[in-house]
Amino acid sequence: MPHNHDHAHLDPDAGDRRVGIAIWANGILTVAQIAGGIFAGSLALVADALHNFSDMASLVIAFGARKIARRPADARMTFGYGRIEIVAALINYTTLIVIGLYLIYEGGMRIIDPPEVKGWWVVWLGGVALVVDTATALLTYSMQKGSVNIRALFIHNLSDALASVAVIVGGVLILLYDIRWVDPAITILIAVYILYLAFTEIGGTIRTLMLGSPPDIVTDEVLDAIAAIDSVADVHHAHFWQMEEHAAALDTHVVIDVARWGDLEEIKRTIKSELKDVFGINHSTLEFERSDQAHEDAKRYGHG
Repeated sequence: MPHNHDHAHLDPDAGDRRVGIAIWANGILTVAQIAGGIFAGSLALVADALHNFSDMASLVIAFGARKIARRPADARMTFGYGRIEIVAALINYTTLIVIGLYLIYEGGMRIIDPPEVKGWWVVWLGGVALVVDTATALLTYSMQKGSVNIRALFIHNLSDALASVAVIVGGVLILLYDIRWVDPAITILIAVYILYLAFTEIGGTIRTLMLGSPPDIVTDEVLDAIAAIDSVADVHHAHFWQMEEHAAALDTHVVIDVARWGDLEEIKRTIKSELKDVFGINHSTLEFERSDQAHEDAKRYGHG
């Protein structure tokens, strides 16, 4: 199965500037929404503010992660620092889940006893939030295509923009019909949407941190392709993982026919070329065994 690793790349300094602008915008918006939400008595505004605050924290984490990820490998971190962006994404998605669960609880309590809400404050602050969230999403849109870290931020901001639309609609309904329960109801809808996004995306991040095989590579096809190469008798003890988000790796044992043992270097070049050109696996560690000295009953995957 051919595997393409082409991604849109943005100059690192330009990307950092975009993230920096987004941090300041979300920070100012968070303060304004919390103050306005308390004054207007709107839980939906406070919910949107908390979501924006989590975005700001996520942006700070992502900004630091981007800087750290560009460090070269050293004696302490021989694989480099690229996986820090995966850790940052996990923190961001976990934060979203905690916030979503809290907002559902608070929204449920307010549906039981809806407070008075100042509709105009909700509409105006919701409108400001919509502008900031949309602008931040646009800043990170081109960057998120090649980074799970930035994708987590983009999803944060996109969900914020949609949440702000819901807040505005709720404010209008309060103004027109004095329907107070609509504010906590919209809060719960925002929270459910937040949870849906977080649970949808967090699985891939956990898989990478757990050293799971790359999701876009069919591992059996890779091993079958190696086994089909002339003079390869067997392939076993295979480990597939992602060194970074877009860097697939393979560690495996390859059994070579005794008669071709003298051509080992040529066979190795053929295997590595197949892995790189066909499957996009640029990092491979191959251990070779003679067919007359190979492990018996070895498992195809792992060393169990």
